[in-house]
Amino acid sequence: MTILRIVISADPPVRLDKALARDVPEAAALSRTRLGRLIVEGSVSRGGVPVTDPKARVAEGDEIEIVVPEAQEYDVVAQDIPLTVLWEDEDLIVVDKPAGMVVHPAPGSPDGTLVNALLHHFGGALSGVGGEKRPGIVHRIDKDTSGLLVVAKSDRAHHGLAAQFEKHTVRRAYLALAHGVPDLADPRLLNTRGVSVGGEGGVTITSGLARHKTDRQRQAVYFDGQGRHAITHVKLLERFGSPPSVSLVECRLETGRTHQIRVHMAHAGHALIGDPVYGGRRKLSEMALGAAYDLARGFDRQALHAAELGFDHPVTGEALMFHSDLPEDMAGLLAALRAL
Repeated sequence: MTILRIVISADPPVRLDKALARDVPEAAALSRTRLGRLIVEGSVSRGGVPVTDPKARVAEGDEIEIVVPEAQEYDVVAQDIPLTVLWEDEDLIVVDKPAGMVVHPAPGSPDGTLVNALLHHFGGALSGVGGEKRPGIVHRIDKDTSGLLVVAKSDRAHHGLAAQFEKHTVRRAYLALAHGVPDLADPRLLNTRGVSVGGEGGVTITSGLARHKTDRQRQAVYFDGQGRHAITHVKLLERFGSPPSVSLVECRLETGRTHQIRVHMAHAGHALIGDPVYGGRRKLSEMALGAAYDLARGFDRQALHAAELGFDHPVTGEALMFHSDLPEDMAGLLAALRAL
């Protein structure tokens, strides 16, 4: 275990957890969430007396002792599943996730996930995240979405990456194939609530996002302060068909909510090709798509790929940017559309 001794500095926040989050040395890589857990577990004391309430009041000059236990083994099985690794060091790893892979074990997906694969890949070389020797998942992409993910291998990286995601400074761009054409010349589009003119000739979709009121497996768009604030910037790249009925778009996330792109695009009237949840009753036109019709109609997942990921390395400060080519299924459909 590690023992940290902290003296609360001037003008502290009134709560113990907030004061510690401010005054604990950055090198300790203890997030406020982790500090809160340590407090509740009795690992934080003042004057030799444990303090177990994160909301306990503190004052300047208080001497606090924190006992940080050694990271425990993570109770998830390691599995030898191939991974495409774009970057790896002692603090983080960037992987290109295939469509069909769940990120984290959950009911219905206890194994075969990215986390299972990472545990095998690391071979025990983890310094601990949140008190466990586990990969630090700071963001997710859906099972049937392909593309780039960054995962923390250490607490200091997890803390630093989470802060960047919270501040919306991480650069994330997705490529998607969508029904219809989100064109600024379409008056219906700009008359849709939450849709406005964006930069670079695109549109911006702004709303709250929360669980659907009757279908708990879905997310839904809300306004007037309901749901978690969500912003998606959409840029039209190409249009296909005669008349145009499918488009290639770039979606940049300003926030990162569950199913955000899929929900926002469906709300704007341009659900993603192959989306089984938000695609609704959108039908493709065989007359418009010709030889590409069967391939587009049979596309068996949402046509969405996390193509770009950029962030500052949470330890070294180096600016990192990664790109991922379209996977075979999306590339094949795009080639067929371009051949029209």
